[in-house]
This record gives sequence, structure tokens and C-alpha cells, in this order.
Amino acid sequence: MRLHTSLPLEKANIIITEALRLGRAANLLPLTVVVLDAGGKMVAMQCEDGSGVIRFDVAFGKAYGALGMGISSRLIRDRLSERPTFQSALATASDGRLIPVPGGVLIEEAGVTIGAVGISGDTSDKDEYCAIAAIKAAGYASEPSDPNPDWRTSSLSDHYPAST
Repeated sequence: MRLHTSLPLEKANIIITEALRLGRAANLLPLTVVVLDAGGKMVAMQCEDGSGVIRFDVAFGKAYGALGMGISSRLIRDRLSERPTFQSALATASDGRLIPVPGGVLIEEAGVTIGAVGISGDTSDKDEYCAIAAIKAAGYASEPSDPNPDWRTSSLSDHYPAST
């Protein structure tokens, strides 16, 4: 007896391959890509050479949080930015697995969520761009449907002060 899966391994691998290709084409820092099915089970994962050891946990947390809340991790960030107590409660309820920054994108087929992609490695907006474009390349819809229009100009130096 075979179990039905919401997201086949073949499609998860297409998403990962395309996300990594897009990252290289855009000259991004090394990426880690995690693909989960609708039940939160990891279907596939790859880390590029040079990707930091905690990148898996961040990528997984972006995808897991998106699935757990039923909205993209960008929308989680936007909705919870003014609600730190609730954000903290969600982190506790998810055993610390919720990462509320862009890069966790829902995978949709015929209006139904069938999984999520989480990417970590560069800026959150660049991670999210790769996830959205890769999902679409695999023949699915994504939520959000479009990346931040300024994803190309996002920079890690925007988030960290220059050292003196």
C-alpha cells in the first residue's frame, strides 16, 4: 500500500534545483533550500557549499512557520511586527521553529496549499525571490505570488551596521 503525498519528491527536487540555479544566476550567497509537504514533513533539502550550519534551521523554520500559520513568512512578519507578545507565543508554541522573516513561501495547486519552501542564505527578500520563482518553475502557484519588487537591491549591509 502506498501513501498519497501532497508534494511529490520529483517536484520538490525541481524546486530545489531551480532555486539554487536562480541563486547562482543572481550571484547570491550560498543558499539552503528546504521543501516540506502539507503535513510539515521534509520532502527534500539541499545546502550549497559554503552555507552556514544554522541555515538549515532557518530555512526549515521559514517553511514550517508558513505552513503552521497558513500564510507566507513575509506576511507573518508584517502582521506580527506590532504584536511582539503574540510573536513570542507562536515561537513558544512551535518549539522555536517559527522564523518570521521572508523566505518561507507556500506552494499551491488548484487553490490548495500542498507544501512550503524555506530558503536561507542571503537577504530574506532574495531568499523569497528564489522560492517564488522556483515554485512557479515547477508548475505550481506560490503565496505570496510575487517577490518584494525591491528584492534585487536588498543588502545584508542594510541590516547590520558597518564595522568601524
